[in-house]
Amino acid sequence: MSTLNPYVVIVVGLVAGFVLSLIYYKMSTSKKLQEVEQKAESVLRDAEREASSVKKEALLEAKDSSLRMKTESEKELRERRAELNQLDKRLRQREEMFDRKLEQFDKKEYHFGKKERELSNRDKSLKDKEQSCQDLISQQTAKLEQISDLSSEDAKKELLTKIEEESRFEAAKIAKRVEDEVLETADRKSKEVLGVAVQRYASEYVSDYTISTVSLPSDEMKGRIIGREGRNIRALEAATGVEYIIDDTPETVLLSCFDPVRREIGRISLERLIGDGRIHPTRIEEIVVKVRKEIDAIIKEEGEKAVFDLGLHGIHPELVKLIGRLKYRTSYGQNVLEHSREVAYLAGMMAGELRVDQRMAKRAGILHDIGKAIDHEIEGSHQSIGATMAKKHGEKIKVVNAIEVHHGEGDPISVEASLVAAADALSAARPGARKETLVDYIKRVEKLEQIATSVEGVNKSYAIQAGREVRVIVKPEEVSDEVCAQISRDMAKKIEGELTYPGQIKVTVIRESRYVEYAK
Repeated sequence: MSTLNPYVVIVVGLVAGFVLSLIYYKMSTSKKLQEVEQKAESVLRDAEREASSVKKEALLEAKDSSLRMKTESEKELRERRAELNQLDKRLRQREEMFDRKLEQFDKKEYHFGKKERELSNRDKSLKDKEQSCQDLISQQTAKLEQISDLSSEDAKKELLTKIEEESRFEAAKIAKRVEDEVLETADRKSKEVLGVAVQRYASEYVSDYTISTVSLPSDEMKGRIIGREGRNIRALEAATGVEYIIDDTPETVLLSCFDPVRREIGRISLERLIGDGRIHPTRIEEIVVKVRKEIDAIIKEEGEKAVFDLGLHGIHPELVKLIGRLKYRTSYGQNVLEHSREVAYLAGMMAGELRVDQRMAKRAGILHDIGKAIDHEIEGSHQSIGATMAKKHGEKIKVVNAIEVHHGEGDPISVEASLVAAADALSAARPGARKETLVDYIKRVEKLEQIATSVEGVNKSYAIQAGREVRVIVKPEEVSDEVCAQISRDMAKKIEGELTYPGQIKVTVIRESRYVEYAK
């Protein structure tokens, strides 16, 4: 027996293994296919059962939904029917109500027509009666005109004239009674306020005259002041702005200038030149410049001192300088700065008594005459100039108004303005506070008597107490007691409008009837 080739054996083994593996794969694949088919059949059966159950549930739900919708529809239908029934019921009720109202309207219309006919008949009857009354009035008027020998128009005029006279008489009586009551109360209260203010502030009063002369040690000094060919006096006048009058008056030089500050500078400069003895143009200029600076410093210091003493602040520096300039200004012999201080103190005290703004009253009082510091430089009254300056430098409208109306040229807008005017009159009217020339005094008294005599019904008038009171005697047969009050008021207003005077003037109207008979 021949030996087998080993390669053949290997090949045969590989083929046999391949065949066996192929058989096994086929058998396993067949088995898997059977299992897959079984699972597929099982899934299909489950799906059929589930579909059947879902279908049953959907049918049940659809039936339930349709039943519920049917129930809701029936319920809504019943509700709608109920609403319609109610609406129908309301409509029937309204229809019945409208029918009743229509019936009532018909009744009212019938009654209104009946009343309208009645009113028409009454109106016609009234017109007939009115016409008959008019006829009777016309007949009576004609008879009265025939009896009285006056026409209706004349009778009306006479009646109106009589009523007017009686009304004037009654009005004058009422006005006099009210005026007496008011004056009594106001007089008592004003006396109390003024008495307290004057008692608390009592200052000395000395007439202040503007010094316009310089005394010389000898007449030889006149020649030195004039200088060679007048060069010294020309230099002095050019530097000071003051006119120096050197005449035959022994040992005296007169100074003439409208500006009180320049006049004061000129006076002091001349006195210092006389004391120094060196009088020539260069020295004159040096002295004048030095004195001007000193005067400016004094003006500022005096203004600040016045403001500080009154406890005021916030006043513009230019206004403070104007206050200081009043030191060299006089009015009827009264120093204006001292007068302004006094007015401020008095106004402040009266404001305190009346419980109004004391600071406002003091501020307006110290500033009320600042226009006099520059009234020789600017055209206009010192009130308007002062008000313009105060407004320009930021003062309040109440202060400006108080400055503008403190002599009665306008209407005060505050109590403080009235107090400043009263304090100004009080300060100026004190005995000895001011002086005026004899000629001006006589003219003022004559004018006062002339104004009083010009009023209708006045017989005689007398100015007494240095022109501070006028007594008027009226004609008793023409003027009644009640009309005297009206005459006094009219006369006071006329004096205020036509006359310029310091303080106030009292008007006294006297009516007196005398009957004299002699027994023989």
